[in-house]
Amino acid sequence: MRHCASFPRPRRTNPPPPPSSSSSLSSPSSSQVAALMDLDPRLYDHVAISDSDIRNIVLSYLVHNCFKETAETFLTCTGMNQPVDYLLDMEKRKSILHFTMEGNALKAIELTDQLVPNLLEDNKDLCFDLLSLHFIDLVRSRKCMEALEFAQTKLTPFGKVPKFVGKLEDFITLLAYEEPEKSPMFHLLSPEYRENIADCLNRAILDRANLPSYSSMERLIQQAAVVRHVLHQELGKDGHPPFSLKAFLDN
Repeated sequence: MRHCASFPRPRRTNPPPPPSSSSSLSSPSSSQVAALMDLDPRLYDHVAISDSDIRNIVLSYLVHNCFKETAETFLTCTGMNQPVDYLLDMEKRKSILHFTMEGNALKAIELTDQLVPNLLEDNKDLCFDLLSLHFIDLVRSRKCMEALEFAQTKLTPFGKVPKFVGKLEDFITLLAYEEPEKSPMFHLLSPEYRENIADCLNRAILDRANLPSYSSMERLIQQAAVVRHVLHQELGKDGHPPFSLKAFLDN
């Protein structure tokens, strides 16, 4: 059995005196909250955290990202009860995300229409983004004529809506370069662009199924980031910097 790495125990200090009746009615100041957030978390080893809460956070992350096998193993090892909606279309959702990420956006669209009818009809932004992925794949494969025909038949109709005009121009610009990867619009060919669309699609599908569109872990990180950002704005240079997940993990 592997053991967690041990840390040197911090020197114990006497707990602070209880607040007076007058101070107990007031909220802590920004500086007090910031100071608390900057304390070494090992000082709170004595604070009990529910194992059930931690397990639910982990399971939420696994289900959200379609790690079905890992989630099943986790449920077995922890003895947790399987949620009623746990396996709800997870395999189908996983296939959709796979095709989105692996360069088969048209198949992803087909499976999405089967799983969640009218989702893409109602969400024009998401529909446009998925179609744009297929256009990008054609451009990347140097199938310029095919890409142009696809743009004229599938993407151009979106040009009737002002917010899509700029995006259309960016995509068509790719056709003007022999090496689109070196064009000013190179970011459209990046894995990050594709991953962002896959994330949006995943959240939209979950939302239609009345399931959380963000995992519990993402919500916790978002909350921490917002709190630190507000404190940073209020305290200025005397406050702590905005929350950084990388810095937190490296600390």
